[in-house]
Amino acid sequence: MPQIAQSNGRAAVVLLSGGLDSMVVAGLAREAGYQVHALTIDYNQRHRREIDAARVIAEAIGAARHVILPLDLRQFGGSALTDDIAVPKVGIGDDIPVTYVPARNLVFLSLTLAWAEALSACDIFIGVNALDYSGYPDCRPEFIAGFQQLAELATKAGAEGSPFKIHAPLQFLGKAEIAAEADRLGLDPAMSWSCYDPTSEGLACGLCDSCRLRKAGFADAGVTDRTAYAA
Repeated sequence: MPQIAQSNGRAAVVLLSGGLDSMVVAGLAREAGYQVHALTIDYNQRHRREIDAARVIAEAIGAARHVILPLDLRQFGGSALTDDIAVPKVGIGDDIPVTYVPARNLVFLSLTLAWAEALSACDIFIGVNALDYSGYPDCRPEFIAGFQQLAELATKAGAEGSPFKIHAPLQFLGKAEIAAEADRLGLDPAMSWSCYDPTSEGLACGLCDSCRLRKAGFADAGVTDRTAYAA
Protein backbone atom coordinates (compact mmCIF):
# COMPACT_ATOMS: atom_id res chain seq x y z
CA MET A 1 0.00 0.00 0.00
CA PRO A 2 1.20 3.56 -0.66
CA GLN A 3 3.33 5.20 2.01
CA ILE A 4 3.22 9.00 2.25
CA ALA A 5 5.29 10.83 4.86
CA GLN A 6 3.31 12.97 7.29
CA SER A 7 3.22 16.58 6.17
CA ASN A 8 2.55 18.52 9.39
CA GLY A 9 -0.11 20.60 7.69
CA ARG A 10 1.79 21.68 4.58
CA ALA A 11 -0.24 22.79 1.60
CA ALA A 12 -0.46 20.46 -1.40
CA VAL A 13 -2.26 20.72 -4.71
CA VAL A 14 -4.23 17.64 -5.70
CA LEU A 15 -5.32 17.17 -9.30
CA LEU A 16 -8.92 16.09 -8.71
CA SER A 17 -10.70 14.87 -11.83
CA GLY A 18 -13.64 13.39 -9.95
CA GLY A 19 -12.61 9.85 -10.88
CA LEU A 20 -11.95 7.02 -8.44
CA ASP A 21 -8.17 7.29 -8.58
CA SER A 22 -8.12 11.03 -7.97
CA MET A 23 -10.55 10.60 -5.05
CA VAL A 24 -8.30 8.03 -3.40
CA VAL A 25 -5.23 10.21 -3.93
CA ALA A 26 -7.00 13.17 -2.34
CA GLY A 27 -7.94 10.93 0.59
CA LEU A 28 -4.34 9.78 0.97
CA ALA A 29 -3.10 13.38 0.95
CA ARG A 30 -5.63 14.28 3.63
CA GLU A 31 -4.67 11.21 5.68
CA ALA A 32 -1.02 12.28 5.53
CA GLY A 33 -1.96 15.63 7.03
CA TYR A 34 -1.71 17.84 3.97
CA GLN A 35 -3.87 20.90 3.58
CA VAL A 36 -5.53 19.91 0.32
CA HIS A 37 -6.02 22.43 -2.45
CA ALA A 38 -8.00 20.62 -5.14
CA LEU A 39 -7.72 21.52 -8.82
CA THR A 40 -10.29 20.27 -11.32
CA ILE A 41 -9.83 21.05 -14.99
CA ASP A 42 -13.11 21.54 -16.81
CA TYR A 43 -11.79 20.78 -20.28
CA ASN A 44 -15.23 20.69 -21.91
CA GLN A 45 -15.25 16.91 -21.99
CA ARG A 46 -18.27 15.12 -23.41
CA HIS A 47 -20.13 15.02 -20.08
CA ARG A 48 -20.32 17.07 -16.86
CA ARG A 49 -20.76 14.19 -14.43
CA GLU A 50 -17.09 13.99 -13.48
CA ILE A 51 -16.99 17.70 -12.63
CA ASP A 52 -20.00 17.26 -10.35
CA ALA A 53 -18.25 14.33 -8.67
CA ALA A 54 -15.14 16.43 -8.07
CA ARG A 55 -17.24 19.02 -6.23
CA VAL A 56 -18.70 16.35 -3.95
CA ILE A 57 -15.29 14.80 -3.25
CA ALA A 58 -13.62 18.13 -2.52
CA GLU A 59 -16.28 18.89 0.08
CA ALA A 60 -16.14 15.39 1.55
CA ILE A 61 -12.37 15.51 2.14
CA GLY A 62 -12.50 19.05 3.52
CA ALA A 63 -10.42 20.71 0.82
CA ALA A 64 -9.11 24.12 1.85
CA ARG A 65 -10.05 25.34 -1.61
CA HIS A 66 -11.41 23.78 -4.77
CA VAL A 67 -10.69 25.49 -8.06
CA ILE A 68 -12.56 24.39 -11.18
CA LEU A 69 -10.53 25.81 -14.03
CA PRO A 70 -12.10 26.10 -17.51
CA LEU A 71 -9.99 24.93 -20.45
CA ASP A 72 -11.81 24.17 -23.69
CA LEU A 73 -9.94 21.25 -25.25
CA ARG A 74 -12.84 20.72 -27.66
CA GLN A 75 -11.16 23.49 -29.65
CA PHE A 76 -8.39 20.96 -30.38
CA GLY A 77 -10.42 17.73 -30.50
CA GLY A 78 -8.52 14.58 -31.36
CA SER A 79 -10.14 12.39 -28.70
CA ALA A 80 -13.43 10.60 -28.14
CA LEU A 81 -13.74 12.69 -24.98
CA THR A 82 -13.41 16.05 -26.76
CA ASP A 83 -14.62 15.37 -30.30
CA ASP A 84 -17.43 13.68 -32.22
CA ILE A 85 -15.81 10.26 -32.01
CA ALA A 86 -17.60 7.23 -30.61
CA VAL A 87 -16.37 5.85 -27.28
CA PRO A 88 -15.28 2.21 -27.82
CA LYS A 89 -17.43 -0.37 -26.02
CA VAL A 90 -15.85 -3.63 -27.19
CA GLY A 91 -13.28 -4.11 -24.43
CA ILE A 92 -9.72 -3.11 -23.68
CA GLY A 93 -7.29 -3.52 -26.56
CA ASP A 94 -3.52 -3.35 -26.93
CA ASP A 95 -3.29 0.05 -28.66
CA ILE A 96 -3.67 3.51 -27.17
CA PRO A 97 -7.45 4.07 -27.42
CA VAL A 98 -9.27 7.02 -28.96
CA THR A 99 -10.27 8.13 -25.44
CA TYR A 100 -6.69 9.37 -25.02
CA VAL A 101 -6.75 13.19 -24.88
CA PRO A 102 -3.57 14.58 -26.50
CA ALA A 103 -1.02 15.51 -23.82
CA ARG A 104 -3.78 15.89 -21.20
CA ASN A 105 -1.78 15.01 -18.10
CA LEU A 106 1.13 17.15 -19.27
CA VAL A 107 -1.20 20.14 -19.65
CA PHE A 108 -3.01 19.43 -16.39
CA LEU A 109 0.16 18.94 -14.36
CA SER A 110 1.56 22.19 -15.76
CA LEU A 111 -1.50 24.04 -14.45
CA THR A 112 -1.25 22.19 -11.13
CA LEU A 113 2.40 23.19 -10.89
CA ALA A 114 1.54 26.83 -11.56
CA TRP A 115 -0.96 26.89 -8.70
CA ALA A 116 1.42 25.04 -6.39
CA GLU A 117 4.14 27.60 -7.03
CA ALA A 118 1.70 30.46 -6.43
CA LEU A 119 0.80 28.84 -3.08
CA SER A 120 4.48 28.24 -2.22
CA ALA A 121 3.54 24.55 -2.03
CA CYS A 122 6.12 21.94 -3.01
CA ASP A 123 3.83 18.91 -3.10
CA ILE A 124 1.60 17.88 -6.01
CA PHE A 125 -0.62 14.79 -6.05
CA ILE A 126 -1.93 13.00 -9.13
CA GLY A 127 -3.83 9.73 -9.46
CA VAL A 128 -2.10 8.20 -12.47
CA ASN A 129 -1.82 4.44 -12.57
CA ALA A 130 0.47 2.29 -14.71
CA LEU A 131 -1.17 -1.11 -14.18
CA ASP A 132 -4.96 -1.18 -14.60
CA TYR A 133 -5.36 1.62 -17.11
CA SER A 134 -6.10 1.99 -20.82
CA GLY A 135 -2.53 2.35 -22.09
CA TYR A 136 -2.20 6.13 -21.95
CA PRO A 137 1.44 7.26 -22.30
CA ASP A 138 0.97 10.10 -19.80
CA CYS A 139 0.26 7.63 -16.98
CA ARG A 140 3.69 5.99 -17.10
CA PRO A 141 6.29 6.34 -14.31
CA GLU A 142 8.73 7.75 -16.88
CA PHE A 143 6.34 10.62 -17.51
CA ILE A 144 5.97 11.46 -13.82
CA ALA A 145 9.74 11.35 -13.28
CA GLY A 146 10.32 13.49 -16.36
CA PHE A 147 7.76 16.08 -15.29
CA GLN A 148 9.31 16.37 -11.84
CA GLN A 149 12.64 17.21 -13.48
CA LEU A 150 10.91 19.69 -15.77
CA ALA A 151 9.23 21.35 -12.79
CA GLU A 152 12.62 22.18 -11.29
CA LEU A 153 13.81 23.71 -14.57
CA ALA A 154 10.64 25.63 -15.37
CA THR A 155 9.92 27.43 -12.10
CA LYS A 156 11.35 30.19 -9.94
CA ALA A 157 10.99 27.92 -6.92
CA GLY A 158 13.02 25.20 -8.60
CA ALA A 159 15.70 27.65 -9.69
CA GLU A 160 16.01 28.89 -6.11
CA GLY A 161 16.48 25.40 -4.71
CA SER A 162 12.94 24.49 -3.63
CA PRO A 163 12.19 21.40 -5.73
CA PHE A 164 8.70 20.05 -6.23
CA LYS A 165 7.63 16.53 -5.33
CA ILE A 166 5.13 14.86 -7.66
CA HIS A 167 3.30 12.25 -5.58
CA ALA A 168 1.76 9.43 -7.61
CA PRO A 169 0.96 6.95 -4.81
CA LEU A 170 -1.28 4.75 -6.99
CA GLN A 171 1.34 4.37 -9.71
CA PHE A 172 1.89 0.65 -9.20
CA LEU A 173 -1.44 -0.42 -7.70
CA GLY A 174 -4.05 -2.48 -9.48
CA LYS A 175 -7.68 -1.36 -9.59
CA ALA A 176 -8.64 -3.84 -6.88
CA GLU A 177 -6.01 -2.36 -4.56
CA ILE A 178 -7.27 1.15 -5.32
CA ALA A 179 -10.84 0.06 -4.57
CA ALA A 180 -9.63 -1.40 -1.28
CA GLU A 181 -7.89 1.88 -0.45
CA ALA A 182 -11.11 3.81 -1.02
CA ASP A 183 -12.81 1.46 1.41
CA ARG A 184 -10.02 1.77 4.00
CA LEU A 185 -10.11 5.57 3.77
CA GLY A 186 -13.86 5.55 4.34
CA LEU A 187 -14.59 7.16 0.98
CA ASP A 188 -17.85 6.23 -0.70
CA PRO A 189 -16.89 5.01 -4.20
CA ALA A 190 -20.19 6.31 -5.58
CA MET A 191 -18.99 9.88 -4.97
CA SER A 192 -16.54 9.34 -7.83
CA TRP A 193 -17.26 8.92 -11.53
CA SER A 194 -15.33 6.85 -14.06
CA CYS A 195 -17.57 6.35 -17.11
CA TYR A 196 -16.55 7.98 -20.38
CA ASP A 197 -20.02 7.83 -21.92
CA PRO A 198 -22.92 8.01 -19.43
CA THR A 199 -26.45 7.37 -20.65
CA SER A 200 -29.09 10.06 -21.00
CA GLU A 201 -30.60 8.70 -17.76
CA GLY A 202 -27.35 9.42 -15.92
CA LEU A 203 -26.16 5.83 -15.61
CA ALA A 204 -22.58 4.69 -16.19
CA CYS A 205 -22.50 2.82 -19.50
CA GLY A 206 -20.72 -0.21 -18.03
CA LEU A 207 -19.00 -1.04 -21.31
CA CYS A 208 -16.28 1.58 -21.90
CA ASP A 209 -12.71 0.79 -20.85
CA SER A 210 -12.99 2.85 -17.69
CA CYS A 211 -16.24 1.18 -16.57
CA ARG A 212 -14.84 -2.28 -17.27
CA LEU A 213 -11.69 -1.60 -15.24
CA ARG A 214 -13.67 -0.10 -12.37
CA LYS A 215 -16.22 -2.92 -12.17
CA ALA A 216 -13.52 -5.60 -12.29
CA GLY A 217 -11.48 -3.82 -9.63
CA PHE A 218 -14.32 -3.62 -7.13
CA ALA A 219 -15.37 -7.21 -7.85
CA ASP A 220 -11.81 -8.45 -7.27
CA ALA A 221 -11.49 -6.42 -4.07
CA GLY A 222 -14.85 -7.59 -2.75
CA VAL A 223 -15.83 -3.97 -2.11
CA THR A 224 -19.33 -2.65 -2.80
CA ASP A 225 -19.66 0.16 -5.33
CA ARG A 226 -23.11 1.77 -5.43
CA THR A 227 -22.50 3.26 -8.88
CA ALA A 228 -25.41 2.40 -11.18
CA TYR A 229 -24.51 0.85 -14.54
CA ALA A 230 -26.62 0.47 -17.66
CA ALA A 231 -24.83 -2.77 -18.58
